[in-house]
Amino acid sequence: MTQAQVRFSSFDDYLSYSDGTDKLYELYNGKLIEVPPESGENVSIATFLLLQFVPIVGYLRLRSHGLELEVRGEPRNRYPDLTIIRDEHIPQLQPRNTIRLSMLPPLLVIEVVSPGELQRDRDYIAKRRQYEDLGIPEYWIVDPQVQSAIVLNLQDQVYQEVGIFQGYSQIVSPTFPELNLTAETLLNAGH
Repeated sequence: MTQAQVRFSSFDDYLSYSDGTDKLYELYNGKLIEVPPESGENVSIATFLLLQFVPIVGYLRLRSHGLELEVRGEPRNRYPDLTIIRDEHIPQLQPRNTIRLSMLPPLLVIEVVSPGELQRDRDYIAKRRQYEDLGIPEYWIVDPQVQSAIVLNLQDQVYQEVGIFQGYSQIVSPTFPELNLTAETLLNAGH
């Protein structure tokens, strides 16, 4: 990861910045930290999930890794591996693929855990807190290393575990009950 030498006093200042590249950055304490590319396994799993959700919500409501979420805390933004947005987000995201704090939260955010303890802590602890704070109704943590998918559902502003899905168990999505997918099928999509 490289760090750009620009400093921002607000998220709005950051949003007006362009370095002329298509690099993704997290805004951390006013500084830009370049987000490294995703692993091939993570991209495969996220793409597989995107294809599972297209018949349910349509392609316009699905956003892959490039969707930016403004969050409270540090860093000030996140790039989920897959996000299902609301209908009203479609025109709001035309100028910039960023969901601001002033907008309604997306319906579902999915993170595929990258190898390493730091990445695990980010997805299991830090992102969970930030997504919970935003009021995102459903959050999935797909972990290829332990071969599980955890589905969390927001109840009274706190994530409650719907289940930890492994093997042949059917993944249960409270927001999208029509989804027909086993943990094994999902986790094998990365190979």
